[in-house]
Amino acid sequence: MKVFINGKIVKKEDAKISVFDHGLLYGDGVFEGIRAYNCLVFKLKEHIDRLFESAHTIMLDVPYSKKYIMDATIRTLRANRLRNAYIRLLVTRGEGDLGLDIRKCQGNAKLIIITDKIALYPRRLYERGLKIITVPTIRNLPEALNPQIKSLNYLNNILAKIEAINAGYEEAIMLDSLGYVAECTGDNIFIVKNKKLYTPPQCMGTLRGITRDTILEIARQKDISTNEHVITRHEMYNSDECFLTGTAAEIVPVVNIDGRKIGRGKPGPVTKMLLEEFRKVTKKDGVKYKL
Repeated sequence: MKVFINGKIVKKEDAKISVFDHGLLYGDGVFEGIRAYNCLVFKLKEHIDRLFESAHTIMLDVPYSKKYIMDATIRTLRANRLRNAYIRLLVTRGEGDLGLDIRKCQGNAKLIIITDKIALYPRRLYERGLKIITVPTIRNLPEALNPQIKSLNYLNNILAKIEAINAGYEEAIMLDSLGYVAECTGDNIFIVKNKKLYTPPQCMGTLRGITRDTILEIARQKDISTNEHVITRHEMYNSDECFLTGTAAEIVPVVNIDGRKIGRGKPGPVTKMLLEEFRKVTKKDGVKYKL
């Protein structure tokens, strides 16, 4: 494997940053997870735009232009001879000292691009559906650490994931501070009721996922009613279908929540149709490259 670090592509074992990097010391940086499908980087521009938005909010100056980062992403994929890949793109604050003062990191920001493969859930769960639970760890308050910022500080999500694993589950639902459904540890969540699609709004501590928005767009094109409003656990339990979306997860059906069977206890027709249509979109909506 080869990794891109600040303009250079190096071997995995040579991909190193300082132990004084604020990304390591404090999670002070931003990232994006992106997918490549058969030499097409899906929604690359949208991901890079979101990266810059996250960086702007935390007052992190990205040391390269959007075009440069897009070209560097393609360059890294080619260096690894990957037609299909998961891409992790990071920008750290860079090397400073042991204090919190970001002025000590001025001009040291690091751009890192890793291209590899990922399987967020076992393949069988895409066919049979996930069983998930609600966990005690709530989603960060937008006023504390806004979930719209894809920061390197993912401890909130990790703690919820630990709770799910300790309980014997692959995934966890995180609620917001008011007790409404926010999202899962690495995915957005959707429910289907009476052939209508529902998902929590981004203002409720939910990341505005790029896969999430793609599914909403597909549903509207298929004349499926889409609704972004607060969802309770009661509504989840009594939904006809449920599924999760994310760059790494893509679309994975949910068949049981907190011990309650969802719908018929198997992936539903709306979920299957949206997954089929999503796969079509990943073949055309993005930036193509050649190996």
